[in-house]
Amino acid sequence: MAPEESQPLTCSAKGCRVEAAWALLWNNPKLHSPERRKTWLACPEHRSTLSDFLAARGFLRDVEPVAGTEVD
Repeated sequence: MAPEESQPLTCSAKGCRVEAAWALLWNNPKLHSPERRKTWLACPEHRSTLSDFLAARGFLRDVEPVAGTEVD
């Protein structure tokens, strides 16, 4: 069997299928240890709205270019 081709990483915004340019690293301190990071992906158009959503809840930890981020 041939290895699967990697699929492009797409934005996490509902209904958006644009390729992601940004990784929004976050955690919920009530549920996750301080070093744990979950990842949402964002296209340039949705970067600020997704970041604002996470920041308003105190979850946003960092924003990095997707190219420099390991995404599971």
